[in-house]
Amino acid sequence: MTRSLDGLVLAPVADQAPGQVGIRTRFAYHERDGQVWAEYEGGDVVRGRLVGTRDGDRLDFRYVQLKRDGTTASGHCVSTVVQLPDGRVRLEETWEWESRDGRGTSVVEELPAGTPADRQAS
Repeated sequence: MTRSLDGLVLAPVADQAPGQVGIRTRFAYHERDGQVWAEYEGGDVVRGRLVGTRDGDRLDFRYVQLKRDGTTASGHCVSTVVQLPDGRVRLEETWEWESRDGRGTSVVEELPAGTPADRQAS
């Protein structure tokens, strides 16, 4: 099993569809006894939360978010935890909205050491 996600800050490697999670979004992960949760914000997301479970290198969680335009959205995600050659963690995600139509895949990676968690991508 890949190392714990507890205390890690991850960011998407690419923008999703307009108005969604993107390269300016930061996820602060927590993990304990098979439970995972995170807070996220940045880009078009004012505030987001996710909560779920970890079984080996598989995460299964629900997420909910508030966007800058005042709308909310929620969905379900299954992720595979991968350790990169440089030791950082990557999550390979398959997600589906539950509050509206849409599904897709995404990748988030642990920020390199020394990168401020609040750094906005340019």
